[in-house]
Amino acid sequence: MRTWTTAALLLLPVCAGAESHGRIAVFSAGLEMVKVPVAIEDHDGHSVRDLNAEDFVLNESGKPQKIQLFARAFDSGPNEHLALDLALLFDTSESMLEVLKLSQQAAIRFLESVPRARDLLVAFFDQNTRISRYQSGQQQALVDQIQHAQSRGNTALRDAIATGLSRVSGGAGRFAMVVFSDGEDTFSRISQAELMRLVRSSAVTIYPIMFAGKPSSQQSAAQGKAFMRELAELSGGRIFTVTQAGDLPDIYRMIVEDLEGQYVLGFVSSDTRQDGGYRKLKVEVKRKDVRMRHREGYYAPMGP
Repeated sequence: MRTWTTAALLLLPVCAGAESHGRIAVFSAGLEMVKVPVAIEDHDGHSVRDLNAEDFVLNESGKPQKIQLFARAFDSGPNEHLALDLALLFDTSESMLEVLKLSQQAAIRFLESVPRARDLLVAFFDQNTRISRYQSGQQQALVDQIQHAQSRGNTALRDAIATGLSRVSGGAGRFAMVVFSDGEDTFSRISQAELMRLVRSSAVTIYPIMFAGKPSSQQSAAQGKAFMRELAELSGGRIFTVTQAGDLPDIYRMIVEDLEGQYVLGFVSSDTRQDGGYRKLKVEVKRKDVRMRHREGYYAPMGP
């Protein structure tokens, strides 16, 4: 069975208003309970929603773990482990000039499609990153901001993602990030290897929505696509490619189905070492002919 990976867990700290891009923060994912949101689809691509805790087997570095938390996003009733925090990262660099209107349309329609988020963080980035936090009643203000965005400057895509991840702190719930970009990076200070370590350290599901911008070269375009794909695979998200407005409704549907159809599994590791090592996760389900995505792993806490 092919293992994907879906994880959306940590909460955004309170941050009112907008802020400029500053130092990139490195953060820890050393939570006592490891939470693993899992998305499961049948062969037609539809969410499988009739599984129970006993249908899952969860392994850490090849060793079975006792599932101590089980929650389903589609069950009725409030559950702090299922509350959704959402981040939108919107590329306004010069390479997006030719597809900016399509990207704006995609972001606005996506906002109309996604489930109500507890917290909504929005970042507009070129060579700098500008972050704002919105409440549910402020959606029109966000739509206006998206509509008036203009393309300019170089692209610091990795810096923007790292800054968004650094806004995440420990807590209950799920966290998802949607990145609207062509995947090109011409200005970031953080390296790709450093960023991927941050992604592995977090519990964020990343959904890159990739546009055919105006890359500096064919090689740059290929590298951008490979980078966006790696982000999705590490975090358990999915990558989507947009060439025309007609592609958007299916993209919204698939992301919404992912978020609304998740299972959240939680366990306290039987490995008590605080060595900061990376631990691979593998979730299996007692059903054939399904596809599954969950985060690839996490870093153990580092002791004194």
